[in-house]
Amino acid sequence: MVTLDGKPVAVEDLLPLALTNMGHFTSMRVAEDGSIRGLTLHMERLVRDCKIVWSADLDPDRVRDYVRQALEGQSRPCVVRVTIYDPKVGMGRPADANQPRVLVSVRSAGPLPPEPLRAKSMVYERDLPEVKHVGLFGALHARGAAQRADFGDALFVGKDGLVSEGGTWNVAFVDQEGTVVWPEAPVLPGVTMALLQQHAEHRIATVTLEQAKGMAAAFATNTSIGVRPLSAIDDIEFPTEHPVLNQLQKAYLSIPGETL
Repeated sequence: MVTLDGKPVAVEDLLPLALTNMGHFTSMRVAEDGSIRGLTLHMERLVRDCKIVWSADLDPDRVRDYVRQALEGQSRPCVVRVTIYDPKVGMGRPADANQPRVLVSVRSAGPLPPEPLRAKSMVYERDLPEVKHVGLFGALHARGAAQRADFGDALFVGKDGLVSEGGTWNVAFVDQEGTVVWPEAPVLPGVTMALLQQHAEHRIATVTLEQAKGMAAAFATNTSIGVRPLSAIDDIEFPTEHPVLNQLQKAYLSIPGETL
């Protein structure tokens, strides 16, 4: 089911999103009981990004109402995506689009955590990385290239040689002393990343690709996958049963969800 401002969406309203591809979004995993971990952070992201992308204010209570409506009758767990865009946006005068609307879609959720992931390092930097925007061509192109090379996804390395993030996930490492290390780089400030940083000892530091490959363990994280171990970066393999990873998975699952 897909709704726009709480009503079934029409094809003509989706065309600008498909053809112009301007907007921003957040995805939230809805648990069996209907709660959402990090719900407040997701709403804060939408409000913040709406100001950046559209120079407009967004009412989070209105968004919550539309999400509640879209979830009625849906099986759980599921993932709900909220996309903020203006159907009147055009390529010639995007600045004229300042009345963004709320598109809500729902899909089924996979198990937590999913199978370990093999990542291929690739030089890539997202546009406006601090915003979770719909401009996914570059990230998905890198993902496709990694998959054609028999990897699961791409791990982005900037032109400065520093590791940043994954295709649609944040990455972190466990150093040889057992401390979680989050890369200091232009990355999307992920909600799951923020939750884990509140519940586990960590540090933020620059990480080169060589340093990443010398870590004791590595993992990907976002709302859909929780804490997903990386089993390899390029030709370097990592353990997927490291005790710190196990602790992080338990810590994440223990975080109470918020109700809509």
